[in-house]
Amino acid sequence: MAYDGSILVTGAAGQVGSVGRTVTGLLLDRGFPVRAMVRREDERAASLRAAGAEVVVGDLLEPGDVYRAVTGCGRVYFGMSVSAGYIEAAVTMAAVAREAGVNVLVNMSQMTVSEMSLQNTTPSHQQRQHWLSEQAFAWSGLPVVTIRPTMFLESFFQLAGRSVRDRDRIELPFGRGKTNPVAAADVAQVVAAVLADPVQHLGRIYELTGPRSQDMDGIAREFSDALQREVTYSDISPEEWEQMLKGQRMPEHLTGHLVAMGELHRAGRYDRQAGGIQAVTGRPAMSVREFVSLYAEQFGGRRS
Repeated sequence: MAYDGSILVTGAAGQVGSVGRTVTGLLLDRGFPVRAMVRREDERAASLRAAGAEVVVGDLLEPGDVYRAVTGCGRVYFGMSVSAGYIEAAVTMAAVAREAGVNVLVNMSQMTVSEMSLQNTTPSHQQRQHWLSEQAFAWSGLPVVTIRPTMFLESFFQLAGRSVRDRDRIELPFGRGKTNPVAAADVAQVVAAVLADPVQHLGRIYELTGPRSQDMDGIAREFSDALQREVTYSDISPEEWEQMLKGQRMPEHLTGHLVAMGELHRAGRYDRQAGGIQAVTGRPAMSVREFVSLYAEQFGGRRS
């Protein structure tokens, strides 16, 4: 039976390339009516309307706003950026979705949750909130599909863009730990595919990585190949990393999460390989080289 209701996408006004914004476009392209929830009325909201989405302005921390956004939508994508209020937003969504009789809720979690328990957690309060949120969604009895991506390739824009542009170096505190970052575009393809035809996915957990787990020297070689110039990896100390982050005046919650991410990389906790993207979309995950090639100008461009 064809689905004739709206699909709610939260976080739809993210930057270009963000999961929520990309999911909105993919679903509209497939002909689904999409309700896009945004924090404020601005040019991004106007762009979503121009693309064909119904835009609702609201705050995921306000139950009334969430209820207004969810009402009339049988399928919901819940995703929120790193935030100290994440667990409150998740529980609010669970309560509202249950009350509204949502048919499927696609929850954006993190891959680190797969190795967490009451006895084994991480220093990141964000990752702890993701673990607790998964528990809350399970307790709610909602039909949930859980998406657990590893570190996003887009993280390199903020974490290494300047050092690659200015010094041809990736300067991070990952030590010899391996990592396998995933492109937000691939994650969005998985989310859109699940929302478009959710029945076969209900109750499933999809772990999403890139195509190859490798140390940072290997990542640097892929940068080099894509940019046609030598890019190297420089391992910095966790202390230096923390000072650099604090110098950027990020929110304390985000700084703590990034510091913990560095620790977990050094400890080998990001050395993961999963086939969720291929399983859901039928296509291989984007490589580091492919990603950097697409966004070469963000990293100083290719050598002519």
